[in-house]
Amino acid sequence: MKAVNDILVRSAEYLEERGVESPRRLAEQMLCGLLNLSRMDLYLGFDRPLNDEELAQCRSRLKRLGEGEPIQYIEGVVDFLGCSIEVGPSVLIPRPETEELASKIVEELKISDLQGKRLWDICAGSGCLGIAIKKACPELEVVMSDISADACRIAGKNAGNNRVEAKCRHGDLFAPFENETAHFIVSNPPYVSESEYRGLSRSVKGYEPEQALVGGADGLEVYRRIAKDLKKYLAPGGKAWMEIGFCQGNDIKVIFEQAGFARLKVECDLSGHNRFFSLENE
Repeated sequence: MKAVNDILVRSAEYLEERGVESPRRLAEQMLCGLLNLSRMDLYLGFDRPLNDEELAQCRSRLKRLGEGEPIQYIEGVVDFLGCSIEVGPSVLIPRPETEELASKIVEELKISDLQGKRLWDICAGSGCLGIAIKKACPELEVVMSDISADACRIAGKNAGNNRVEAKCRHGDLFAPFENETAHFIVSNPPYVSESEYRGLSRSVKGYEPEQALVGGADGLEVYRRIAKDLKKYLAPGGKAWMEIGFCQGNDIKVIFEQAGFARLKVECDLSGHNRFFSLENE
């Protein structure tokens, strides 16, 4: 039988030969997930042998990784702010920046009176934002929406798996909420430009849904559409938060200023890039 250390070395070499980024780190992550070990336990158990079933699973996962498939899709779930979120090719893989946004929103909401308040997660995808917020702030009424029926199914399943009450409605942006208003709105809409999309890695272009990534020629089209209707759906005194592209802060402020909003804020992520946009409806 082959031991962990031998498999780790050979796996990293295999991935490197196929041009996969960070092959050693990815090989470690694959083995940790396969064997249900922490990284520390993996290194402490270098001599642990893999049985035949584990070796077969390792070969299968390694082949998929070598073809460029994201490890998150191979494993099927990701941790997001204490929630277990199922992912697949119908939804984007939650990024650390989105988790950072969720944490910021929760911090703000926790100091507010949330009784009787409604929050919508627009362009919900896997539902990671809405579900994490609902889990942290159970008194909120949370409803998600997405243009993809498959994404709605996954978001609904994720809500159930995390034991939170948050349904996902199928429809484009505000279409599922006609004649309703929300006190809070969150969104991680498509914001990659067409030219940026062409330069993305094969693990993104080949597997993640283009519809959830590309926001028109300049990446700003969905923000323009949100800004056009937001006054109608966001209650007076309500607040909205959105994830944005790293160079879009100024353009997005202009879009929402032209739509009649004045209390606007752009914040940076931990890497120092424009990433979060918020506004209040006066």
